[in-house]
Order: sequence, then C-alpha cells, then structure tokens
Amino acid sequence: MKLRVAVQMDHIRTVNIAGDTTFALSLEAQRRGHSLYHYTPDRLTQEDGRIFARVEEMEVRDVKGDHFTLAEPVRTDLSEMDVVLLRQDPPFDMNYITTTHMLERIHPKTLVVNDPAWVRNSPEKIFVTEFPDLMPATLITRDPLEVAAFRRAHGDIIVKPLYGNGGAGIFHMREDDRNLASLLEMFGQMFREPFIVQQYLKDVRKGDKRIILIDGEAVGAINRVPAEHDSRSNMHVGGRAEATELTPREREICERIGPSLKERGFILVGIDVIGDYMTEINVTSPTGVREVKRFGGADIAALFWDAVEAKRG
Repeated sequence: MKLRVAVQMDHIRTVNIAGDTTFALSLEAQRRGHSLYHYTPDRLTQEDGRIFARVEEMEVRDVKGDHFTLAEPVRTDLSEMDVVLLRQDPPFDMNYITTTHMLERIHPKTLVVNDPAWVRNSPEKIFVTEFPDLMPATLITRDPLEVAAFRRAHGDIIVKPLYGNGGAGIFHMREDDRNLASLLEMFGQMFREPFIVQQYLKDVRKGDKRIILIDGEAVGAINRVPAEHDSRSNMHVGGRAEATELTPREREICERIGPSLKERGFILVGIDVIGDYMTEINVTSPTGVREVKRFGGADIAALFWDAVEAKRG
C-alpha cells in the first residue's frame, strides 16, 4: 500500500530530529514507500468548500544539519491526499482550532490523524478531567479566591496555563508562598482563559512518565526526571529521560481511557503520569516516540503506520 501523506507541521527546518516524533513518523512513512508532502498551517486555504494547501514534496534523512529536502510548493486539494498528519505544536489557540474546522471538511475521506473534530473538543488538560479518580485534585478557574481556598485544602499546588504546552508557565507554589496573588494577577493579564491548578505531587521528583498509546493500547513509555532545581520534567527545559516499565496502576489507567481514545479516533496519544495519577492526555502533537526506541522500547513509528494503513485498507 502506497499512501500520499501530507504533514501539517511547524516548518521542518525548526525540528530537533534527535527527539522529534513528527520526524520519526515521516522517516517510517518514507521507509514504507509512502509519498510525503510538507506544509505549515498558514498555508491552509478554504475556497468553495474545498481545502487547499501549498504543499512541498518532502524527503527526510536522519542526518543532523541535513535532514530534509523540499520540492517547490504546489497548490493542492488536500482531499487528494490519503492521510493528513495534524502535527503542528500548540499553543491550542483560535488559530489551531480554525485549522481543525478546515481539516474536518476532508475527514474521513482523507484520514486526518488525529481526528480534527475530537482534537478540537478534547483539550489535553480538560479531556483528562473526564477521569477524576485517575488524576490529582484539580481546579479550573480564574477566581483568585477559589485558588486560595484550593491551596488551603491541598497544600502545595501547581499553577499553569490551561492551554499551555512544553512546560511553559508552570509554577510550583508552596503552601506558605506569598507570591500566589501576584502570580494570579500576572496570569490574569497574560491569559483570557481560566487557569488550571493541581495538587502538587511529590512523586514528580521520581519522574513524570510519558506513556504512548496507539489506537487505545499502551505501546511504550519513557520516564522524564526533572532537574534538581526545577519542578518541570520536560526534556527541553532540562529534564532527563530514562528507561522505564509500566506499573500495574499505569496499565489500569491505560485500560480505563483506551475505549474513549478509540471512540474519538485518536490513533496516537501521549499521557503523562506522576506516581499513581494521570495529569494530561496529549492528543495534539504527542511526543516521545524516538526516546522510547532509543531506550530499547518498541518502534512506535512502525506501530503507528500499521494502524493508519489498517484504517486506509
């Protein structure tokens, strides 16, 4: 089976190939003989109910500093593609949401991964709240009085933007920290949306585990340990990756959420687990595929394309 695959992504020149999941998916697609086409979200166009993009045929190489070649852009009706990978990074803002409305016009005739309507309706820090018994105590609000009461009830807390990503804007506020009011004032000026507040989990010092699921089934994991003086475990802010295995509790979490992922057409998902609790369900552009393989785990890019090809078959 040879597929025409368009990849909607941040420009490929910007990716760090050592850890980029979109690049790993592209390498595997190319290895299987699929045709790859690259475009950035700003090139999407809707006209007379049809969705176009100026796409560039793409070749990828696992060579740092020389990892891609792009042909000249050609205005293309995306309904002519077999698959579109929705892979640009957040922020999950109105621009991102608009791209999901546009791509919804061609799905499922053209398979958009992940399903754009369900991506739009499942923001990662809100979708997870459908499983309250699997997550830490959580508050979503803009009301400073509610945040203060939550901290009195739960002690140390984490405050972060509701639609943030990559560890940006995450604050660990201790029970006696006097900066909470100032932080909430700053958040109020920076963000129009509510904030998310969660009970601080001390187990984060042991790591924040990224578990990857394909079509609702857990296929691999990597543990991300925060730097000594940081509460964030994201690797691009200093977190350290290490090999790991799934615990019985983590398998329980995956089994519980799996049916919902399949129902929503989520082929590739990454969840974050600290201790016994899930903190996020990442459905926009989940990462971790290359790290899992690097530490001896499954070839998740191959499993991904197995699932896509089965749906296209």
